[in-house]
Amino acid sequence: RSTMVNIPKTRTTFCPGSKCKAHKLFKVAQYKAGKASLFAQGKRRYDRKQKGFGGQTKPVFKKKAKTTKKIVLRMECTACGYKKQQTLKRCKHFELGGEKRVKGAAVY
Repeated sequence: RSTMVNIPKTRTTFCPGSKCKAHKLFKVAQYKAGKASLFAQGKRRYDRKQKGFGGQTKPVFKKKAKTTKKIVLRMECTACGYKKQQTLKRCKHFELGGEKRVKGAAVY
């Protein structure tokens, strides 16, 4: 039985930034990987190796076993702009800033 993970859009937590060093309000967003660079060393090496005859040179991963990904929260301090990340456990359903559910309330 999987449950929905619901995180508020703001949270008060410790800011280790040089200006704050205290508990402050943070804006919360979900981390998303950026676009892969064509000029990263690994990509340059891979492209060079793939060139010419000889087919696929490196293993292509085919045995995918996981059905979920770990959720990473990206938090930004509203006072000084310090950014930090926090990983949560794996879950199938993740929601950011959804309405709070009250325990024992009737579901329609």
